[in-house]
Amino acid sequence: MADPSIFAEDFKTDPYWWDAAPPDDEGDAPPPDRADVVVVGSGYTGLSAALELARGGVDVVVLEAFRFGEGASTRSGGMVSGGVNVGKGGDVEKLYGADRVGAMIEEAAESYSHFEQIIERENIDCQYRRCGRFVGAHTPTAYAGMAARVETLNAQADAGASLVPKARQREQLGSDFYHGGMIVERAGGVHPSLYHLGLRRACRAAGVKLSAHTRVEGVEGTAGDLTVRTSRGVVRAREVVLGTNGYTGKATPWHQRRVVPVGSYIIATEPLGEERVRELFPTMRVIADTKRVLFYFRPSPDGTRVVFGGRASFRTKSALETAPVLYDYMLGVFPELRGVKITHGWTGNVAFTFDRVPHMGDKDGVHYALGCNGSGVVMMSHLGHRTALKILGKTNRASAFDGLPFETRPLYYGHPWFLPAVGAWYKLRDWVDRRMV
Repeated sequence: MADPSIFAEDFKTDPYWWDAAPPDDEGDAPPPDRADVVVVGSGYTGLSAALELARGGVDVVVLEAFRFGEGASTRSGGMVSGGVNVGKGGDVEKLYGADRVGAMIEEAAESYSHFEQIIERENIDCQYRRCGRFVGAHTPTAYAGMAARVETLNAQADAGASLVPKARQREQLGSDFYHGGMIVERAGGVHPSLYHLGLRRACRAAGVKLSAHTRVEGVEGTAGDLTVRTSRGVVRAREVVLGTNGYTGKATPWHQRRVVPVGSYIIATEPLGEERVRELFPTMRVIADTKRVLFYFRPSPDGTRVVFGGRASFRTKSALETAPVLYDYMLGVFPELRGVKITHGWTGNVAFTFDRVPHMGDKDGVHYALGCNGSGVVMMSHLGHRTALKILGKTNRASAFDGLPFETRPLYYGHPWFLPAVGAWYKLRDWVDRRMV
């Protein structure tokens, strides 16, 4: 039973971001009978692809199962970077080689520049700030391992990375929870709903057709002649772009077997005032850490609240159920926040891949950009854009994420039955690591 004392009277299970830019179905129209390209999903991937296609003279329609802006794109923590997480976990270098991983990191850095260019070019007021990121080391061993990461990020992503020893940690974060960490200057924070709103306004202005409440039920045919069955009729198309990420379903079973939807959970505190927030975040950077079950948190864009996220559960649970777990996590980092109430708690699916890197490619005429692995704002905007350039024939070189072997696992069909066991094992290992310090 959740402790009612932590909830504000007006507590909401909608994202904090929706207060400024809620989902809508503005401009919704029934899907046409025919289009050059059908884009499935109106998140950052789909809108970025559609915008570039429309500007390239392509007749494009975006199909969204819910309202525009209701999916994971507006449910994130709004933390953005280029290349920080690529190649960080798993055996990516063993799978693809150092050169390919280096190319991924370099392209991820380019994607960050592209993200900033979109905001400037489309004049999107989304409270973006390049404030940098502090990555806290959960153990001294994790801190020691950051040295090589700093070197790689600076050499391949021009990240402005540097180490911060524990003795100087409070210059970056008003907490003793970590054992030093790493600064990445090429990173920042954005209001994800306002960014999404800006993208969909740009799409409307470019002539993109947008169909809300239009669930895709299946895709048949071959490249050049595809039939997209929807809850509002059939659309014939030359090509299809799939940008459903953590909500990829049975309408595209091949893709569903290759992404693992994982619930991410976030809370927002009541307003604390700028002075108090500045005590917690002296440099106003966004924060992440090195744990297997990581925390990620930041000051709100207006500098008055704490927005705190993490993997509060590896089972499907409501935001109301997981808010107390996140609250306890937050107190572990900032014990002085005990007694502060939370006004928002929400959840959304991110998509992990079995090799822990994003994937771009095509299968029987269906182009896909899937698997943000928890870092989707910049990367999915970029891969949607790159997919559109590929369709338009405007790429001067292939994406480092295009055409990678996209593996699944035996007995996996889109329902991650193994997550509770994996999550429990990761939490145990994190706990042991901390106890051994």
